[in-house]
Amino acid sequence: MTAPRTGVLVAGGGPVGLFLGALLAHAGVDVQVWEARSSAPSGSRAIGIHPPSLDALDTIGAARPVLDEACLVRTGVARSRGRTLGTLSFALASATHPYVATLDQHRTEAILRARLAAVAPDALRTGTRLTALTRHADHVDAIGTGEDGPIGLRAAFVVGADGARSTVRRLLGIGTTGREYPEQYVMGDFADPEPDTARSSALVDVGPDGVVESFPLPGARRRYVVLTGRGASTTEEVSTDEVSADEVSADEVSADEVSAATLVRAVRERTDADVDADTCSMLGGFRVRRTEAERIGVGRALLIGDAAHEISPIGGQGMNLGWLDAAALAPLLTEAVRTGAAGPWPEYAARRQAVARRAARQAEANMALGRPATGPTALAREVLLRTALGLPSAHLLARVYAMRWS
Repeated sequence: MTAPRTGVLVAGGGPVGLFLGALLAHAGVDVQVWEARSSAPSGSRAIGIHPPSLDALDTIGAARPVLDEACLVRTGVARSRGRTLGTLSFALASATHPYVATLDQHRTEAILRARLAAVAPDALRTGTRLTALTRHADHVDAIGTGEDGPIGLRAAFVVGADGARSTVRRLLGIGTTGREYPEQYVMGDFADPEPDTARSSALVDVGPDGVVESFPLPGARRRYVVLTGRGASTTEEVSTDEVSADEVSADEVSADEVSAATLVRAVRERTDADVDADTCSMLGGFRVRRTEAERIGVGRALLIGDAAHEISPIGGQGMNLGWLDAAALAPLLTEAVRTGAAGPWPEYAARRQAVARRAARQAEANMALGRPATGPTALAREVLLRTALGLPSAHLLARVYAMRWS
């Protein structure tokens, strides 16, 4: 029996896969999105949504629902040892969205699911895990395991949006290069203890004991991210064992470091913020990796997002990079499905990997600024930040942090 056909199969129904699916469906492409999770989205992990992403989300009608729920971060404030070093305004970072939006990832996913369902009600297939791919000159045969047993599908193209441990990447035999950094972080969401004057500000404390970052969230909550230690730095090829799209495992940091009490104690000691541990609604830990796929396409199968390039979560660029990958790829796929042309597209691949490398370097600079420092090193860092944030050109720095270069 001939397998059902579709224009594009997207493996991975996290934020990136859902957005690509919605883009294609809005363009009239027959698309299916397979997502291994059978339950509804939950959790608040990736929260930052940058101006270019909001512009992209607007093309499918998702920006307005996101902004209706999100907090809008209009300034970033750098602090150290109880003193404010400077303030960075996002007012000139974007003509359309002069801010960074923050929203729990599960709400962003729910909005994207709704936008996809509005155009293609049957496109998302949850509880379905890709298990095999067979590539041909004019199509790709995919096999998966669903809630009702095996499923087959013939697609003109397959896109892996299935995260850092991508099954699509493994099935294509694409290796990765990269490294794991020594930094270890713990993050958690709490009732916001900051005064009303700081409710639209991201706060970054770069004191001697290591960085504490915090970001406002809807519902008068605040996300805290704390550097807790440093282990060994390694250069390695990252495992391709599958996890759900866009996820990072909290068990990457030892259990004794991932506790609300430990996190709150560090925040209070380094910043004097009166965080209440009893209000914790999310807690997790992570280490930092930077990896890059050796290729982001083989014939009619391609990779986007973390499957193609994983960067440090510090700076909140990863999910946004995936969305911008999808925005750049969708028109190419739409035209190829219409005309019968084949991929991959070298210029697209080169451009997206170059953007990811730039984002990775920015994340590395952010990590370097947040490492423990004492004496002359700490003083020099404070002088550098105070000077940079006080210059008339500081709005250019805001554009960099808002990803206007991508």
